[in-house]
Amino acid sequence: MKKDYYEILGVSKDSSPEEIKKAYRKKALKYHPDKNPDNKEAANQFKQVSEAYETLSDEKKRKIYDQFGEEGLRGAGMGGAGHGHAGFSSMEEALRTFMGAFGGGGGGGGNGGSIFDSFFSQDGSGGSFAQQGASKKIQLSISFEEAARGIQKEAVITNFINCSKCDGSGANSPSDIKTCATCAGSGHMQQTRGFFSMTTTCPTCHGSGAMISKACSACHGRGKTKKKQNIKIQIPSGIDSGMRLKMTGYGDAGEGGGPPGDLYVYVNVEPHKIFRREGDDIVLEFPISFTDAALGIKKDIPTLLGSSYRLTIPEGTQSGKVLRIRSEGFPNVHGSGKGDLLIHIKVETPVNLSSEQKKILESFTATESSQNSPQSKSFFDKIKSLF
Repeated sequence: MKKDYYEILGVSKDSSPEEIKKAYRKKALKYHPDKNPDNKEAANQFKQVSEAYETLSDEKKRKIYDQFGEEGLRGAGMGGAGHGHAGFSSMEEALRTFMGAFGGGGGGGGNGGSIFDSFFSQDGSGGSFAQQGASKKIQLSISFEEAARGIQKEAVITNFINCSKCDGSGANSPSDIKTCATCAGSGHMQQTRGFFSMTTTCPTCHGSGAMISKACSACHGRGKTKKKQNIKIQIPSGIDSGMRLKMTGYGDAGEGGGPPGDLYVYVNVEPHKIFRREGDDIVLEFPISFTDAALGIKKDIPTLLGSSYRLTIPEGTQSGKVLRIRSEGFPNVHGSGKGDLLIHIKVETPVNLSSEQKKILESFTATESSQNSPQSKSFFDKIKSLF
């Protein structure tokens, strides 16, 4: 049965060499015999993906395969790993391709297991390692005004910190730290499996390379203790809901001398009673009376940070009109200017009219012309054109 090398790797025919290599690495690690001992199906899959990669990673072979398929490879003497047949006949050929894809030079002894140190061992180094501590996250709510001004807030967090008595070693004293006898302090064990020499974490010391004969009385050998601490968080002006602040080093203490984790502060901005935010602009829905809209008026408009602005509402202002006050919005959180204050005019229709008011409006209606309502005139002219 004909094989589709692109389908085997899970890539398209126009995939780049980098995409093909990435797809092969993922599948090769999944089916590698060292991860699937005595699994014939996995071994067969490993050979197939290696065979596909061997062809598609070679520009010349790929061209022949795209044009003539497997038959073309056989005719050109390029089957599989360069033999006169299509496909890999042995696991050794597949493993050689695997090493090439990961930058290795071959197997057997020495540093031949370096690839597996990165992918198959427990800690990625095969020995004593430094690892960053766990990161933490908290939620913080601030007011609309605080988001505009910027503010410093205090919070209480509970972290794992290095034990002050043993300085994170977990031992009662430096003399109570002994070299692991199983791995001679290396933290890893070397095993040979056929073509490769593989490194695994020492089962006795779990990769630390040392054993503690007497544990620290303060932390009971853990090397860490819990501690509450008050921290100050600087909130920049212009921050918006959903934004995240990163405070480097405020997470849990690291392992093996590694750096502490980070603290992520997720900010929630509480809604305002009259303002709402659109990007860096602030929107104010501003109701005015029918007569104010018709005759025009000056109004004092509140701004976010407490001052007022004398706004001129022109004669004949329509409901929905937007008036703009420059640079009275939110400061941009990245420091590039300020937004505007947008006044959305809402003209109110008068209600609960007295008899006298109704008479006045009826007298006005009697003198009203199409010039007084240009939008209505335009609308009804369009309707007439439909009939």
